[in-house]
Amino acid sequence: MIWNFRVWLKLALLLELLVIGLWGFAASAQDAGNLYDTAVDVRLGERYFQRQCTRCHGEDAKGNDETGAPDLTGRLSRASTVAGIYRILREGIAGTAMLPLSPDTPDPTVWQLVAYVDSLSTDPANINLPGSASNGQTLYASKGGCSTCHMIRGNGGRLGPDLSRVGERRDPDELMSDIVSPHEEVLPRWWTVKALLENGSTVEGLRMNEDTFTLRVIDRNSELWSLPKNQIASFERIQSSTMPSYLQTLAESELDDLVAYLFSLRKEN
Repeated sequence: MIWNFRVWLKLALLLELLVIGLWGFAASAQDAGNLYDTAVDVRLGERYFQRQCTRCHGEDAKGNDETGAPDLTGRLSRASTVAGIYRILREGIAGTAMLPLSPDTPDPTVWQLVAYVDSLSTDPANINLPGSASNGQTLYASKGGCSTCHMIRGNGGRLGPDLSRVGERRDPDELMSDIVSPHEEVLPRWWTVKALLENGSTVEGLRMNEDTFTLRVIDRNSELWSLPKNQIASFERIQSSTMPSYLQTLAESELDDLVAYLFSLRKEN
């Protein structure tokens, strides 16, 4: 019994140290700002928001008068920093319908949600861009050739992300990086696969879906292939982007115009 008591005492002390360490990490993250604020983190935060927060705040995050949930797309009244947003998510707001997140929610997930909420408060009216959105719209449809791969409100191609509301999830610097350095950050959804079939033919395109028996690929002609895996000799994943860099093909002023146009793309009122 004495030995068991000592073992349990040591385990209790170790658990206490672990908890203190985790709280210390969370506190240090708050002190240092958000350590999970990349574009990928923002998108993951958006996914969590769509699953957990839209019931009160709405899918557009503009709030709900019936529930009292505030509009999150403008200046936040109860938090002016990412640390403030974090505290509200973790602790809730007493006397309101804003409950804290489950204690089981991992800290990185909370910070990704913070990053998404923080991205919503960027008011485009307060950002002065050097480019012309109207010139950028013309460039998008002509010299840029963007509609070949991208779709805006149902018009365009399917070989790249839908840009209908890209201005809500990407800031101007990120949009410029997307245009001139498209290979720096490529989500797995936009990786290319190259499949060599047993009959010697090759199919290359975006990996749309995959299960135990089938690989589905959409090629550059927007043709969808459903490939039985028992007919695939081998396939490779190409993690670079299919989008070309426009650094050499567009003038600096044209790049600014294209960014201004893309940043203007938001939910239609």
